[in-house]
Amino acid sequence: MEPLRVLIVADDPLARAGLALLVENIPDCVVVDQVNSAEVTITSPAPDAIIWDVGWEAAPILPDWNEFDLPVVALLSDAEDAPAVWSCGVQALLPRELGSRRLFAAVQAVVQAFIVVDPAFSAALLPIAGVTETAVPITDLTPRETEVLQFLAAGLTNKAIAQQLDISDHTVKFHVNAIMSKLGAPSRTAAVVHATRLGLIRL
Repeated sequence: MEPLRVLIVADDPLARAGLALLVENIPDCVVVDQVNSAEVTITSPAPDAIIWDVGWEAAPILPDWNEFDLPVVALLSDAEDAPAVWSCGVQALLPRELGSRRLFAAVQAVVQAFIVVDPAFSAALLPIAGVTETAVPITDLTPRETEVLQFLAAGLTNKAIAQQLDISDHTVKFHVNAIMSKLGAPSRTAAVVHATRLGLIRL
């Protein structure tokens, strides 16, 4: 298996160096570049994932990771920064103080289109997601709804989910509405966040 190629992004040079050293100790991972958040460019071949050190506190203006179309593992110190960092388009929220094994597991997960949220940060996401505390337990989801939820976590559209499952767009919409209703979530994103908090989509 080819090693996972990661781009390290951190505004603090010491943080970049520390992350590079951490990744170098992972046999199946290789650093393709180290840059600050203002210098991010994607060259060919593109990395498999981005590891972003947010710093001790989030900057007033954060990168928009959606424009790069790559999974991003964000490392942060303060749970208060979690909503703003999550809104940037990242797929993982983890504490800055973590070992190489856990970091590699997170990179593997996001490359496979999973969402990874450390329990210390998941609660901070609930207010922005608008999830109620009286949601129906995740076990009440049908196997098909659970399958659709996994695709939602991967960021697929209804049409893409329909193609994956060989069902109609209308049926996917029905399942999505059922998932949101059962989880007490007002949106697809909120449903994924709450499912993460319940342990369905978590490292």
